[in-house]
Amino acid sequence: MPWTDEQVDIAIGNLLRAGVSLAALIVLAAGVWFLARHGGSRPDYGTFRGEPAELRGVAPLFNALPHGRAADWIQLGLLLLIATPVARVAFSIFAFAAQKDWTYVAITAIVLGVLAFSLFSSG
Repeated sequence: MPWTDEQVDIAIGNLLRAGVSLAALIVLAAGVWFLARHGGSRPDYGTFRGEPAELRGVAPLFNALPHGRAADWIQLGLLLLIATPVARVAFSIFAFAAQKDWTYVAITAIVLGVLAFSLFSSG
């Protein structure tokens, strides 16, 4: 039996709530952890320091997480926050396919393609 529009809306709402809540929890916990360790240090605004390499990509970030640095976990929370609406679009493709609404499957697949291109292109 295909999903009704109301069931799809509830599932998407739950997905968005769960993703945002988990991301907020991770960022909050890691932020408190970061401030507990570095909150008293004085910033040096005279010298520019870019982000470390492990915070510039997804694979390096996951490799850095076991090292236990708060900044890596904050970055994970932000990545999860970005991934939440992308997951919503991906879920929508399956929901529209279950409803056999092929026009919306095609439109949503194009939207997912544009999102993927913008996230993974280097320029």
